[in-house]
Amino acid sequence: MKLTHTLISKAISKVVMTAAISLSLASVSIAAEQTLIKNVKIWDGLSKNLSKTQDVLVEGELIKSIGAGLKVDADVEVIDGGGRTLMPGLIEGHGHLQMNGTSLADIENNRNWEELAVRSAAKAKIALMSGFTSWRDAGGMGAGLKKSIDTGVVDGPRIYPAGAFIGPTGSHADFRNFTTPNETFYGPSSSGARHGMTVTADGVDAIKAAARQNFMQGATQIKIMSSGGVASQFDPWQLDAYSAEEIRAAVEVADAYGSYVMSHAYSKKSIIRCLENGVKTIEHGFMFDGDIAKLMKEKGAYMTTNMHAFSPYLGEIEAIKSSPASSRKAASATKSFKDYIKNVNKYQPKLAFNADCVGFGDSCVKQTDHEIYLSAKFFGNHFALKSLTSVAGEMVALSGSTLNPYFKGPLGVVKAGAYADLLLVDGNPLEDITVIGGNEKWFDAPTRQGIKTMRIIMKGGVVYKNTL
Repeated sequence: MKLTHTLISKAISKVVMTAAISLSLASVSIAAEQTLIKNVKIWDGLSKNLSKTQDVLVEGELIKSIGAGLKVDADVEVIDGGGRTLMPGLIEGHGHLQMNGTSLADIENNRNWEELAVRSAAKAKIALMSGFTSWRDAGGMGAGLKKSIDTGVVDGPRIYPAGAFIGPTGSHADFRNFTTPNETFYGPSSSGARHGMTVTADGVDAIKAAARQNFMQGATQIKIMSSGGVASQFDPWQLDAYSAEEIRAAVEVADAYGSYVMSHAYSKKSIIRCLENGVKTIEHGFMFDGDIAKLMKEKGAYMTTNMHAFSPYLGEIEAIKSSPASSRKAASATKSFKDYIKNVNKYQPKLAFNADCVGFGDSCVKQTDHEIYLSAKFFGNHFALKSLTSVAGEMVALSGSTLNPYFKGPLGVVKAGAYADLLLVDGNPLEDITVIGGNEKWFDAPTRQGIKTMRIIMKGGVVYKNTL
């Protein structure tokens, strides 16, 4: 029996070694493969018009060259675009893959880690099949799903995780029930805290520890809650939750890692406090005005805003509709944010896309499609498309040369040296936002299976959809 076991072990070891060598050779082969996408008009993520008909040569993960009538070897895979539009893959600038219940209370009370994890993997694939090839996760998850996608275990976009939300007691990061013990006094008691989705951090030392923990677990940037919110239970949206000293504590840790802090901030006071103390991206930023625009430009800061806050459908979101407190806050907030759209059009800040869906499946598909439509309606197709691509690509690169997991080339643009994250679509998105999914309807939109006008979805040179 012992001899047989030894022989079997040696045989297994030989098979494993052979497989490892084969995989290594396969990786070299894959990296050297080329794909020529010919006969396409290009929107490069920046320009106000499409290019003339050109070809794009992809080698491995990156775009190798762009030009008219590119010459390639006979064995190169060729995709004839048929005069369609080639554009960058979309980038979600503020999403929540693991926040996938119907509301914060539902996530806290009814969803265990297994269900949340499975649903996050499913949600990631849905996002990719909607053209989102990159995703900045704005809190609620670590790097587990990212690693699983990067190694090919599941399909999904590139992920920039923020780790657990960081906020003080009673803030937008506090998912506890009314009777759950205070987590600063007694330690993690809520489901969200135990799952590493959120952390209560009161004071400088606690914030630094929480930020360091997030980075240790694979966060590419830090998310703090320096303002109140609408969907949460215990905080008025006007709340200035973190002091200047506490904000600086998070920024100090992020600076040490060569990264940055993103901050949930609604009120003007909170936004300015964040910018003055080193925060690089303002999340939501509904009270944006000329003073904030000037400070953002001075600091090189970005902003992401969920446009559905200005939709007449807003009160139908389950996370708001299910809570009388959230419904009242939403009504109050809507009145106070009335100048936002006018100010963005006037000052043209660096604005990235923000769908901010905490739901799952069809509900998030519909919310994202409506968000794309509203962005184009309020700011024009060109501005909206840049927010979905090149501006968001600049923003995610703020994670720095050390922590940026996708450092080989830029994201959100079509140019030589950029990642080959590409969409081939029927029509011209600069004229018709529906070709990338934009939908005037929200809850009453019909359920869709993919986007018919999105014919090819490529991420890192790999084709995930081709309906040509």
